[in-house]
This record gives sequence, C-alpha cells and structure tokens, in this order.
Amino acid sequence: MDDGKIVRVLCRQLILPKNNDASLQWLIGSPFFPQFTIVSTLRCLHHSQSDPLSPDFIKEADDLRSLIIKGFHVIGALINSEKGDSVQNAKHAINAACKLRELLYNGDDLRNFDVIGGVSISISGELKFSCAKSGDLKNVEDVERVVYEESPENYVWGRGCLLKCELPIRFPVYTPANKDSDAERRYLQAADALATVFRDPQLTFILEVLKGSSSDLPHPVIVRGSELDFQIDVSNINLLTDSSTRSDAKSLCCSYFFSESKPAIDAESADAIQVNVLLNKSGRSLQSFAPMAEYCPAPEEAILRVMDYKLEVICYAVKDLSLVLAVSKLVIPALVDQLTTMKNIVAPSFLGQHPRLLPYHFSPPGILHPVTVTYELSYGETELKQVEARRSLHFRLGLPSDRPLLRVANSLKFAKSSDGVPARKGYALLKDVHTDILSSGVSGGLVSLVQGSYEYHHYLQNGFDDSGWGCAYRSLQTIISWFRLQHYTSIDVPTHREIQEALVEIGDKDPCFIGSREWIGAIELSYVLDKLLGVTCKVMNVRSGAELPEKCRELAMHFENQGTPIMIGGGVLAYTLLGVDYNDASGDCAFLILDPHYTGSEDLKKIINGGWCGWKKAIDSKGKSFFLADKFYNLLLPQRPNMV
Repeated sequence: MDDGKIVRVLCRQLILPKNNDASLQWLIGSPFFPQFTIVSTLRCLHHSQSDPLSPDFIKEADDLRSLIIKGFHVIGALINSEKGDSVQNAKHAINAACKLRELLYNGDDLRNFDVIGGVSISISGELKFSCAKSGDLKNVEDVERVVYEESPENYVWGRGCLLKCELPIRFPVYTPANKDSDAERRYLQAADALATVFRDPQLTFILEVLKGSSSDLPHPVIVRGSELDFQIDVSNINLLTDSSTRSDAKSLCCSYFFSESKPAIDAESADAIQVNVLLNKSGRSLQSFAPMAEYCPAPEEAILRVMDYKLEVICYAVKDLSLVLAVSKLVIPALVDQLTTMKNIVAPSFLGQHPRLLPYHFSPPGILHPVTVTYELSYGETELKQVEARRSLHFRLGLPSDRPLLRVANSLKFAKSSDGVPARKGYALLKDVHTDILSSGVSGGLVSLVQGSYEYHHYLQNGFDDSGWGCAYRSLQTIISWFRLQHYTSIDVPTHREIQEALVEIGDKDPCFIGSREWIGAIELSYVLDKLLGVTCKVMNVRSGAELPEKCRELAMHFENQGTPIMIGGGVLAYTLLGVDYNDASGDCAFLILDPHYTGSEDLKKIINGGWCGWKKAIDSKGKSFFLADKFYNLLLPQRPNMV
C-alpha cells in the first residue's frame, strides 16, 4: 500500500463523546499535508430530528465556512454508531463528506480528491477507515494502516505559520424611502458588489512580520492585485523549495519572514505575517486632470445607510507556500467568506438596529488549529442568545460544557511589540510560584492542588503600602487573578480601594470605609467575589487551628472538583491555600501556603527559599504549630462557575 492510503491522526480526541444516538463527525485536514491527515474532528450539529446521520448540508456549510480558517478543510466524515453495517456506514460518511465539500468548495477540487470515511464500532472500540477516489462510492477501498502522530503540535506548527489580515469596511447602501420590501435586496446587492473588489487588480497587499524584534526584520513585501492567480487549485499548488536567492513577490515564500528558531507549539506562539490591504483609487496616468464631480440625481426619494464592518481573518500556510498564493488562495477567500457571513447575519434586521458583529479567533485546548467565530455582542457576552451560541460551539468542538473556553478573553492575542512579547498593563507579577516546590514530607499522601494559573499578590506591590492590614485584600487579588487567567472574567484585578468601594456599594460597609486601613475577612471576600464576578463561595468555619487537619479530606475534594485557591483567615492573619497533601490512613497532612505578607521584590528564588510559598505542616518537626490553637478560622472556598 502506498503512503497515500495511510490515515495519519493528529488530534488527541478523534471520537467525540456522544449521547445514546449515533453521531456524525466531520474530519478536518489541510491541503498542505498528506491527503489523509486528520488534524481535528467537528461534530455535525444540523441534522434531521429523526436521523442524526442525515445532515442539513446548507446549514452545516454556512457554519463551517466561517469556523474553519483557510488552510484547513473537510477531508471526510466519521460515523460513531453501534448499529448498522460498517461498510455501509463508511460509504454513508464518504457520501456526506462529498456533499458538504461541494457546498463549501463549489466542487472545484473534487476531481482528484480522495475522501475518507471512518466508522467507530463502539462495542469493540475498533475504528475503521475507507477511502473513495473523487468521492466515487463504487470505488471504495479499506485503509488498513492508521498512524497516530506522537508530536502533533510539532507536525502542524513546526512547518506552518499564520497570516493575519484586518480590514475595517464602511460602504453606503441606498434604498428607496417608501419601499421597505426592496431594502434587503439592495443591501445584499451592495455587499455582493463589495466582495468583487477583493479581486480588483488595483488592490495592493503589504506583508510584514507580525511579531518579532524590531532589529534585523526582513523588509515588507508588496503583492499587487494584478500578480494574483485565482485559477490555481489550492490542493494542487506547488510549494517553493528554493527562494532564498529570489527577491520578487512571485518567488518569495512565507519562510522569507522567519529565521530558524525553536518550533512553535501552538497558534499563540506560531510565526505570523501581517497582511495589510490598500486600494489604489487614483490609478496611474501620464496626463494631469482637474478634480471633477458628477451629479447623478436619484429617480426617487432614497435613504442612505452606512454599513460598518470590521473584518479580521487568520489563515494557516506552510512556510514553503509563495506569498502570492498565500494572498490569492487564503487571505482573499477568507475575507470574502467573512463578509458573506456578516452579510447574512445582518440582512434580516437591515432596516432595524444593526447587530454589533466582531470576529474572534480561538485556539481551545485539544484543537490543533485555530477557529474563527463571529460574535454578535450588541448586548454583551452574558446575554442568553450569546451564551447559547457558545454552548453550541462547545458541543461542536467537543469541549467541556462547564468551562469558559470561547469567551472574548480567551481569544488569540496578536499584539505587536518591540520585543515580540505583547505588552502587559500594570505591574509584572509572578505566576504559579508553587510549581517547582519540593515534596511536602507527608509519607504516602495524596497531593491535591489548585488547577490552572494565578498571580502572586502580596504586601507593597505596585508601590502601595498595605503592610500590617492588607493580607486579605492580597489574597482576594490572587483569587481574582485565578478567575481572570482561567477566563471566567475579563475585569482587572481590583485595587484595595475598588474592593472597599464594592463593599460600600452593596451596603456592607459605611462610606467612611473607603480609603481606610480596616481589615476584611472571608465573609467580605465572598461579598466582593459575588459583586464583581458573580462567583459564589462556601465558607468553612473551624473553631481552632488545631482542627484544620480534620478538614483535609474536604479541602482535597475542593481542589479536585473546583480547583480554585482558598483564602484562610484567622486572628489578624490571612493566607492563600493552594493545595493539601493528605494521607487518609495515617492522618498526616500538609498545607501548601501562599503567604501575602511577603514584602520583597518579585524574586522567585527568594520567595521559595524564604518559605513565603511552601508546604506547612500543622505541627512541624520542632513541635511548632503553624495554625494557632486559640484562634477561630474561616476558610473561603470559591466555587468554579458552571458556564461557557
């Protein structure tokens, strides 16, 4: 069997979880990879109510056209079912993939494209693939060899890069004043006419490095609309293997912008090219003309509406792809598709309030390639319709339904900076300072830790002196930073004053509390988390520090199920708890404490060596108690929101 009949699987999760019914999944590959390379799998959402294996191809095509970035495409389908004949199911999957491809790609590249169909036989756990040349169901062959790539991230990003193009657009739409029924048609015509401009020979594209040091950057490259070739099929393009000695845009490839460096491991760290679009409206002429205006009276009273769009597309290309083909076969089709998506969303409400449409790009965990989503944010991210749209996307992508992975805060950041690192607002804080801390010393214990990232907030940061009274404020800031970094919220970590203002606003404190140096405790922290983030908390009361080891099992369950940092308040001190190590048989335990009372610089070695973050035994080897036996303790356990 030749290499063309090998199925190479890159995605970690090929079979998406299903309900009791059978399910259909679309297999995603890339025209730049060997033909049967599966990069990801997406669940079919739109189908007959009575038969989940009968897709609504038009709706599916509309969704996937905007969701899958250019540089990736549908290469087949997979049926996950315990029923039916596996051969017939494989043919059904191939047939479905062919029909979807015809809608997505207008049949242009089906002539020489083999489509694969997969079948999951759930009882045995077996997975079988078949292929059909050009989708011909009379010529179906079994694929006997399936290879699972050990380093899929390397496979995708070691050879590829991203192209990013932003294009704000404003265009006029004239509609008859007294014919509302004709308004939508005029709008659609205007939008379709705008799409043709992307193939205008007078367009000019300027390509440059998006991220990187300002020193020794390669010069930008100009690609003119007249140089573009729209006839070449992207699945049959020839990659450039030697363009190092050429300087014209037709011969340069994407690798021109990138030096040999450590391969990227995801979309966030990938090499990227910025594509800027300009339109030469004046043209070129050897003769000089005076400015002129032409008066064209409308045959009837008309209304002018100005449409305002912000297009932003990203595309994937291997670095050996020529810049001209990258623009003509990836960037321009992506712009046209995104404009079409926005046009179709706006059309039904054209005469009313126009929706606020913004495209965002995401690289969720488990998905090797970025996806693009157009959100309608007229009423914010928490509006019910927007929540349901995200929930649907989670289901299609096989993402967990209780984690916010596709919120605006999760979107890819392409901010350009002089050193290649996006600029950060505010003070540079240490993250996850517990990562390299050694064992707690508990023999045979089970370690349960905070899940995800947090920032270490402590005394005297940002030049603010809160020594002696601000430890609970700092613990709250650490907790809120956790919710920020897990993208449950996009609000900034509040200052001490903003925390006080929140408590006054909800009526817990008098106005004179603002600007004071009064302590706060676990209960006040719960009020602020509810007010600012909508986060609920459990409060654990312990009569004595000596009783805290008895709570280790409950604390371990919190870290396993919720994973949020815990605030411990007792007497005049507050700490942040990041984990516990507990031996259920012996009762031996240790607490991973992050101490907000530290007053030094952001020196990780100094923090660890000084014990400001480390494991603390309830009673150490010298018989000294970390928690005081004569003090009452409140523990605040923030609950992870069940949300998307």
